[in-house]
Formats: sequence, C-alpha cells, structure tokens
Amino acid sequence: MANTPQAKKRIRRNARRTEINGARISRIRTLVKKVEGAIAAGDKAAAATALQVVQPELARGVARGVLHKNTASRKFSRLTKAISALA
Repeated sequence: MANTPQAKKRIRRNARRTEINGARISRIRTLVKKVEGAIAAGDKAAAATALQVVQPELARGVARGVLHKNTASRKFSRLTKAISALA
C-alpha cells in the first residue's frame, strides 16, 4: 500500500485518468458501432455522415494516448473501405 503523499496522489490521479480514458474509449466504440450499423443497413449516406463524426474522435483518441495510431488508422481504413463497397 502507498505510504508517501506522492504515491497516494498518484493513486488518486490514476483512478481519475482511468475513468476519463474509459469514457473516451466507450464514446469511440459507440460511434464506430453507429457506422457499422449504417453499413449493415446498406445506408451509404448515413454511414458516410457517421464516419465524418468518427474520424476526429479516433484522431483525438490517438492524441490523448487511449488508442494506438495504427489501430485508429486500421479502423478508419476498414470503415471507409466498407462504405465504398456499398456503391
């Protein structure tokens, strides 16, 4: 168990960051699911609109350190490819 004031503060801070990062990841997952749902429904316009909302969230996730750069790039690439295939 932590005894020093610095270690106690670290525990408090880590708990807060975990909460914030969890919310960020959850928001990204929800937005990705909306795109996937629109793709499954075959609605290209709705999927493209939803993708425009997802892209900055993925970039923000990378910038904040909750997602790896390649992971975000891969997700965006696959979603874009799936939307293009709807033609």
